[in-house]
This record gives sequence, C-alpha cells and structure tokens, in this order.
Amino acid sequence: MALQPASGARDLNPQQVEHNQLLRERLATVYRCWGYDEVSPPQVERMDTLKAGGGIDSADIVRLVADEPLGLRPELTASIARAATTRLAERPRPLRLWSSGTVFESCANDEGGQRIEEKLHSGVELFGASQVNGELELLSLLMASMQALELQQNHGAQLLVGHAGLMNLILSPFAPEVRPKIKQALVCFDRLQLQALDLPAEQLQRLQTQIDLRGEPSAVLAEERRVFGSQPVLSHLERMFNHLQPIAAQLGIKLQLDPSFQPHFELYDGLVFQLVCQGRAAPVVIARGGRYDRVLKRFGASGHNAAGLGFSFCVDDIRDLPAAEQPCVSDLDRVLVAYGPASSLETALLHQQELHGKGMNAMIELDPVESSDHAESLLATRRCSSLVWLPS
Repeated sequence: MALQPASGARDLNPQQVEHNQLLRERLATVYRCWGYDEVSPPQVERMDTLKAGGGIDSADIVRLVADEPLGLRPELTASIARAATTRLAERPRPLRLWSSGTVFESCANDEGGQRIEEKLHSGVELFGASQVNGELELLSLLMASMQALELQQNHGAQLLVGHAGLMNLILSPFAPEVRPKIKQALVCFDRLQLQALDLPAEQLQRLQTQIDLRGEPSAVLAEERRVFGSQPVLSHLERMFNHLQPIAAQLGIKLQLDPSFQPHFELYDGLVFQLVCQGRAAPVVIARGGRYDRVLKRFGASGHNAAGLGFSFCVDDIRDLPAAEQPCVSDLDRVLVAYGPASSLETALLHQQELHGKGMNAMIELDPVESSDHAESLLATRRCSSLVWLPS
C-alpha cells in the first residue's frame, strides 16, 4: 500500500488548515463588503469548458477516466464564466461573484512523469463591466484584499501589469504571419529568435527596445507614446495607474508595467496582471488575473454580457510566505472536560453539551483520569486552555 500522497499533493496539518481558513475568511469578508456573491463551481468539468476556448492547453489539465471527456479544473474562471453565460445569463449586469476552492494543475516532474499541483484558490469575477471602469473596480478590490491579508513589508509585493492592447500595438506594423513568432520572442525575452526573423534593422531595434521596456508605469507609458503616439489603451492605463499609485504606495506595493508580459494561461485579451511576493527561495506569484471578454464570447455571450474580468489568490502560497502570520491552534479558547474513575463518560458528555450551548469550544477526554493533577497535565497535549474536572 502506498503511504505517500500523489506527486504534487500535500497533507496539511491542523495549523496549516487553520491558517488557510483565516486567509480565506479575510478575503471573503472583503469580497462581501464590495457586493460580491459566493458561488461554488464544480471541481469536475467537461474538457471543452476547462480549455476555455483554447486559452488553456490540455496538457495543463488533469484528465479523468470517464465515458465523456472530463477533467479537474486547473483554475476557477472558466467554470464560473460558463455559469455566467448559461443559468446566470438573465441576472442583471454588472454581475459580481466570488468563490474559493481547490484547483489542480498538471505538469511534468523531474523524471518526466505527471505531477499534479493541488492548491487552494480564492478570487472574484466581474461580468458586464466596461473597459476601464471594470479594471478600476477590480484592481481597487485587489488592493483592498491585499490590505486585509496583512502581508509584511519584507514580502516585497509587486504588481506586474501588462495589456493585450500594448502587445497589439507592438505587433501592428508586421505581417500577420510573422506576428506569432515576434510575440513569442518578446514574451520569452529571446533576442536570438528576433534576430533569426531577418527583419529590417530599424524594426529589429524597435523590438529589442520593447524587450527591455518595463518598470515604473509613467516612464513606460511616456516611451510608448513617443513610439506610437496617442492611443486609447495608453490613456486607459494612465487613468488606471493614476488611481492605483497612491493606494499601492500606502500598502508598500510596487507597480510595474511590462508591455510584453503574458501569463501562462492564455485567457486574457485585455488587462493582465500578476501579484508577486518574495518567497523563501524565489519570487512567488500569489495572485493573477485580467480581462477575458473573448472567453465569454466563446461560451456564447454577446453584447454587454461578453465582458468579464477577475483575479484569483493562491491561498496556499500566501500561507507559505516567510514570516507570514501563523494562527496557532493551541491558542483557541478550548475547554477539556475530564472525569475521574467515580464518574462516567455519559456525565462528561452532558457537561460538554452545556458548554457547547454557551458557545464554548469543549472536547472530551474519553478515558477516565486518575486525578485533577493528571487532567491538568493533559491540557497542553490536547491544546486546551482550561479544564472542567468531574471527580464524581
């Protein structure tokens, strides 16, 4: 019998579970305050839903053996988008939803076999919100969520922002057949691939400049205006960063604009972002999101219903950040009910019921205890703070 969990899966101890629950509730409190309603999408979906119209590669999905093509969700957005365009299609827009749950991503391990990453996520989806207005709400909610998480300054939080519109500007001077290769080279920072495309010297120099162009948003926007002139996407981003800058500064979050940034999942066709913190050994992406109007259109939405954006926090990765606040299960105000040889378990259970009726956490010592001193010595190992002793 196998005694170890599957590759990528983990057994969480009580303290880790308690910490996850604390983080989840902090985020849920913020979502509710902003008018978002909780939904619970299924963990198992049809493969065509999970692929989100081609935005997610089938290699990233854990397939199930079934009579129809099914898989475990690698993220929450596709399932909620499906529900928003079907049974929730008649609800008025903007439609604000939040959810939390486990996601499963398939990847290769060091030996070339399948590794299943199992993570707890929590996030929001906003449907029916127009460009700029939706982005302003979503990123403001992201900042409010970060404040609720109470991360430390040494976590070095950084919000990395890109936009499909910026990438389209960069690619617009080139023939359609060469654009995918240019995009791949920009996203991968591959100068050799750019040089292999045999482009005119002026165009190659402009693309090499774009590879290095990232950093403080106002400086990046100024450079893009110099190259492309006045463009709607640049005005939208300027408005967004003008709003975010003072909030991010107050929270100690660094803002960075990267015109060539593209995430692993190709869901997004507008704003795209990642929230990165310093982990124990390397930077860790604790949240990601963006606008995915194209996904909704692939699910059959049209008009103002074909507008969606959202973000998702990885709760497990936040919990594992160095020096993150750790709730201690032993700090719970929990009562141990113990009884002596002259009493009985039935009497102890009745006392426990009375304590529960008063809203107190109480647990039973199932076997009789020799003395009250012995019962007191059990408090630490039972993670209780006080004792009810029933000698008879």
